[in-house]
Amino acid sequence: MGSIRQTYIKSTVDALLRQYPGEFTADFNANKAQVEKLTGVESKALRNRVAGYVTRKVSSKARRK
Repeated sequence: MGSIRQTYIKSTVDALLRQYPGEFTADFNANKAQVEKLTGVESKALRNRVAGYVTRKVSSKARRK
């Protein structure tokens, strides 16, 4: 079964991808640095969850093309 993410993570990721479309790649560590730079997330766990979901969305977009 797939993992279920909270709505605030999904909405944050959607907003980031809409505002900064070329900033994110399929590399988790690069996305982690970008999320830290572009948002005010203080928690390491939350930053990693957002970066992981960004990575997953960017990777799935690349596979569809």
